[in-house]
Amino acid sequence: MGSLSHSEEQIKKNMDRMYRWTRHIYDASRKYYLLGRDVLIDRLSPEAGETVCEVGCGTARNLIRMKQKYPQARFYGLDASDEMLKTAQGNLSRSGLCCSVMLKQGFSQTFEPQSLFGLERPLDKIVFSYALSIIPPWQESINHALDLLCPGGEIHIVDFGGQEELPVFFRKFLFWWLRLFHVYHKPEILEYLKRLEHEKKGALRTEPLFRGYAYRAVFIKSP
Repeated sequence: MGSLSHSEEQIKKNMDRMYRWTRHIYDASRKYYLLGRDVLIDRLSPEAGETVCEVGCGTARNLIRMKQKYPQARFYGLDASDEMLKTAQGNLSRSGLCCSVMLKQGFSQTFEPQSLFGLERPLDKIVFSYALSIIPPWQESINHALDLLCPGGEIHIVDFGGQEELPVFFRKFLFWWLRLFHVYHKPEILEYLKRLEHEKKGALRTEPLFRGYAYRAVFIKSP
């Protein structure tokens, strides 16, 4: 990987600072509010030999479950934080999957699977699990993901919804609490995906989860 831009270097520093200590308790604390991750995994359904990359893979919690559920697919993980990748690599080792899932440090808006992972063809599926709500250049990340996919490839997203069917006090508290960790509900993500569909870049499927607490979206790249 080449030298980092100033903005990427700052993102990496921020992520490493944020996760240097919290990575040790990340999975234990996040399981209570990162809802819908297993729904995404259950409906991912990659075929044998297909390549799947999770962007913002964190502790590799999702990748481990994906590989266990779909052993014939090929999985890769990308994260901006070297600190988080230390935990991810340890989790893969304890799961006996350290040789089955490849992890690399990189950035959602610029990573190149061919050079990072040694791939010879475009990716089949890219996963963003509660990642776009914390990635500042989320639009560039979606565009880059589309460029990296093969025709008919899929972007799978699960993230915070608008809490439409939940009490107002709960919605206000949740959004306030998430902001403390630099996480934001971004309704503009779905709006942008709808615009891409309107521009014939692909087809969008969306599904609200848990009364609007979260949503799942699949964007299928045009052939």
